[in-house]
Amino acid sequence: MHMPGLLLGLLIAAPNLTGSLLRIPFGAWVDKVGGKKPFIILLILSLLGMAGLTTILVLYYPQGITLKMYPVIFFFGLLSGSGIATFSVGVPQTSYWFPQKKQGMALGAYGGLGNTAPGLFGIILPFALVGLGLTGSYAAWFIFLLIGTVIYAIFAHDAYYFQLLKQGKTPEEAKKTAQELGQELFPSGQVKEALKISARNPRTWLLVILYFTSFGGFLALTGWFPTYWNQYFGINVTEAGLLMALGFSILASFIRVYGGHLSDKFGGESTAIVSYLIVLIGALILIVTSQFWFALLGEIIIGIGMGTANAAVFKLVPKYVSNAPGGASGWVGGLGAFGGFVVPPLLGIFTDLYGKKGYALGFWVYVVLAVIAILVSFLLKTWSKENLAGTRRH
Repeated sequence: MHMPGLLLGLLIAAPNLTGSLLRIPFGAWVDKVGGKKPFIILLILSLLGMAGLTTILVLYYPQGITLKMYPVIFFFGLLSGSGIATFSVGVPQTSYWFPQKKQGMALGAYGGLGNTAPGLFGIILPFALVGLGLTGSYAAWFIFLLIGTVIYAIFAHDAYYFQLLKQGKTPEEAKKTAQELGQELFPSGQVKEALKISARNPRTWLLVILYFTSFGGFLALTGWFPTYWNQYFGINVTEAGLLMALGFSILASFIRVYGGHLSDKFGGESTAIVSYLIVLIGALILIVTSQFWFALLGEIIIGIGMGTANAAVFKLVPKYVSNAPGGASGWVGGLGAFGGFVVPPLLGIFTDLYGKKGYALGFWVYVVLAVIAILVSFLLKTWSKENLAGTRRH
């Protein structure tokens, strides 16, 4: 399409834009209707986007796609990113199914296994492009997404409370029966109210900061690491994608599952402090080294820290905003994931200023973010201790 760098950057970021901001209203909507309906709507929007992009490729690729088609392609790119927003829907949907003491493991498994997708497709995509071509790869992903949507629509269920409401029970009757069946978390009520309740809680915004660093940072590096390996070390694109997937994305996603267990055992605040300290160490290694193996070690370390921190943050969401976890999930998941849209241009500024060396120096962004996250985690831990001491006095 021969587009300027700015337009290219915006086009690449388009799915992350909708995928982050749509998390806020759709995450809150769960508190009113349960997770299944919002989840399906987001998947359908993403299907429409993928269908549009695939159709454009079938009809016009390669010679017919020009810069004049940019607005249409950008629009379908925005739609395609809607599926990313399902994360903030799935978090409260999962939370409502599990008791408080099992939240960390359940949410760690949900988020960790779900987040393996960028890494897995980072491995698959180079081979798909060779075997199927660009159009065939888009068509294959559209079919895969369609199958996943159908499976979810058939087998997914909302927690007891929402099932009982759909059966005609009053909220009071539904809550009483759901409690008897073992459900512990319940919504506060209306969508706007859930967002307002969670927005008034200052801890919600502290959790946003933490998730901006860990998950927003994760999204940013999933896209940035292939460029880093290719431009800074001269590694070919296919191998650079594999290094990102195996050394960072998949690792961070699987670590997130175990991070949920650690959060249950040691507490979300303590786990977060250690996790962001690990992110800090990984970033410092990436800044100072120009040796491949040390850089790979830095990538692995920062991935371990981010994966564990992601689990710790969502262990804390139902703890600190127990009366509106869906609303809080929307703010935290949406604005936190917005880091995936904000951070890459910051990393790019370092390459503009310092050339090739900027690919290493850009990780100062993560040093600053990690330090802020550590301080915020300490603040939350202090609040937690004060609340516990107050409860004991009373």
